[in-house]
Amino acid sequence: MYPRPLSKRERDWVEWILPSDRKGYDTYRHMIREMTIIGEGRRGNGEIILGRPGCEVDFSAPLAPVLAYGAVETNLGTISITIREAMDDQISAEIVSHRSDEVPPEFEEYRRWTYSIWSPGDACPQCMRGVREISMPAGKETHEHVVLALCANDRRLWVYEESTQVNRLIPTTNFYNELMLHKNIRDPKRALDSKLLFTGLDSFSDGDLTYAFLTYNKLKTKVHIDSGVETESRESKGFLKTLKKMISGGSS
Repeated sequence: MYPRPLSKRERDWVEWILPSDRKGYDTYRHMIREMTIIGEGRRGNGEIILGRPGCEVDFSAPLAPVLAYGAVETNLGTISITIREAMDDQISAEIVSHRSDEVPPEFEEYRRWTYSIWSPGDACPQCMRGVREISMPAGKETHEHVVLALCANDRRLWVYEESTQVNRLIPTTNFYNELMLHKNIRDPKRALDSKLLFTGLDSFSDGDLTYAFLTYNKLKTKVHIDSGVETESRESKGFLKTLKKMISGGSS
């Protein structure tokens, strides 16, 4: 069964969530064109591993972060497509049905959406409602920004990197943990319930959310941010001073 090339349907879906007009995604499109499916991933049915012909799936590598995510809504349920970042010249692509074990061969498509096409100022791709946005400069010389986006309705958050035009999903639990540490909230009913990030989103300032993202990004890097840049949130000079020390590696 393996190795084998991507089927036409698989390639159409993969290239749809890797739009060619965005630098970061187009790079992956070119990489995948030189690859073949070398086997299934550790997540089982639906996860295929793309690699160079002749290579074997590396099960020892950790699960790579999500690069692109989208969904096709049909009369037979939702089909999701997930592309993970390349690791050791291998790329995971997961195409699964949310209703059955197999993706149906035929169906009626209602609509499709992906975070890959989102830009600051747009509505959430999934629910088409407004999102909370916090902009942060990513470099002192390039004047480029990253934008943290939070959708309270879908309980999703992601970060947009201006230099690559890529949107990377952020795990809610890990981000919320950093937010609770920053706010010094220790009550388990609040500190362990990440849903409160979205139900109480208005209670957190831009500075709170920026600080949580930057501390999370230092642990699990999603985007590159130069040392010493300042947040654009409307916070006090004392907070900005602390934030600059934290980003540059000093104590906060």
